[in-house]
Amino acid sequence: MSPRDTIAAIATAAGSAGVGIVRLSGPRARAIGEAIADRRLAPRHAHHVRFVHRGEVLDDGLALYFAAPASYTGEDVVELQAHGSPAVLAQLLEACFAHGARAARPGEFTERAFLEGRLDLAQAEAVADLIAASDARAARAARRALDGEFSERVEAIAQALLHVRVHCEAAIDFADEPLDTLGGGELHTRLDAIEQDLDALIAATERGRRLRDGLHAVIVGPPNAGKSSLLNALAGVDRAIVTDIAGTTRDVLQETVCIEGVELMLVDTAGLRESGDAIEREGMRRARGELARADLAIAVVDVRDVEGGRAAIGDAIDGVPAVLWLANKCDLVDAPTLPADVLAVSAATGEGLDAVRGRLRELALGPDSDAVDGAFTARTRHVQALLQAREELQRARAQLAHEHLDLAAEQLRRAHDALGAITGRVDADALLGHIFSSFCIGK
Repeated sequence: MSPRDTIAAIATAAGSAGVGIVRLSGPRARAIGEAIADRRLAPRHAHHVRFVHRGEVLDDGLALYFAAPASYTGEDVVELQAHGSPAVLAQLLEACFAHGARAARPGEFTERAFLEGRLDLAQAEAVADLIAASDARAARAARRALDGEFSERVEAIAQALLHVRVHCEAAIDFADEPLDTLGGGELHTRLDAIEQDLDALIAATERGRRLRDGLHAVIVGPPNAGKSSLLNALAGVDRAIVTDIAGTTRDVLQETVCIEGVELMLVDTAGLRESGDAIEREGMRRARGELARADLAIAVVDVRDVEGGRAAIGDAIDGVPAVLWLANKCDLVDAPTLPADVLAVSAATGEGLDAVRGRLRELALGPDSDAVDGAFTARTRHVQALLQAREELQRARAQLAHEHLDLAAEQLRRAHDALGAITGRVDADALLGHIFSSFCIGK
């Protein structure tokens, strides 16, 4: 690979009392670092130095040099660790630029690591997930993806698919022979195994996507059912106004909560009913708009009129992928008799909230929600690529059933390419630009 420009960026800046790092990567990183540190830098050794530029001492700190390819980017990398003053770090950057470096683009360090083969594309995305992790579980999941757990499973399926492609394309040269004579039985057995592995990986990847992105959950119900009280109870703060007056909530209200390692975007909406003034009707219109893009509807009804509440909102939640029914205000009745799919809860006293949280976790991560501690983070594009691979694989099987080998080979190639897009094994320049532009400057 041809040499690229040497780049520089502030990797971290922890404030005036902390440590700030200016990171250099590229063919001139060592020369620039040595010029500013005013000494020779030995690989993988921390040197205590004074940083100088144009005869002026900027600060004192540590200089570290990592020789290619044993560095984060796979290129020569130098880290200048100074005091965390923004002014000092800005001076260090200016010194780097004066010696020929340029400012790094967002994510360019990780992009270079990918281009140098230090990381595949899924691992590179896991770097951003690790930085953005909101708790220890999310961090562990991102770490698994960064360690290659997700990539290894994708690559194993891709290799199995490649063997089937080779078999199928070789059979094209013997088009006069029936497929069974050319090992058609073994081919179908391999395809069965690949499809089973794909299904398992799709389920795990969807779980990882929800662990990373969270769940878009819309709280919906008739007026005065206690939707806002439930939002406040789950969020642990008085986020929504609560009164006994029906129709208090006029607009959508969003609050992000973390439930046992799973992030949920809770959306409180206006109560759904036929009447109401113009403002309330606009609130109900917005509520239906939120439901149209929801992953989950949390349907809240009054425990004293469960069937009436269900009838009032039944049409509104048609099409929502999942629904959690809650009978609120259970503290007002003794031992309510409820349908099997309805949980009793009291937003006022907290009764039943633990069961609600457990059910939300299960809905977010699937029935095997306890497996979250072994999960890896994933993204929507990963799920879409795996679904595309499965769809192309099923089309290939249909073509093989009619012994259309050339068409089957093309569908298998498309399935293989869809898997390659996850790890970056195929050309995807536009995709790379989109992914790495979302990183922070120092990575």
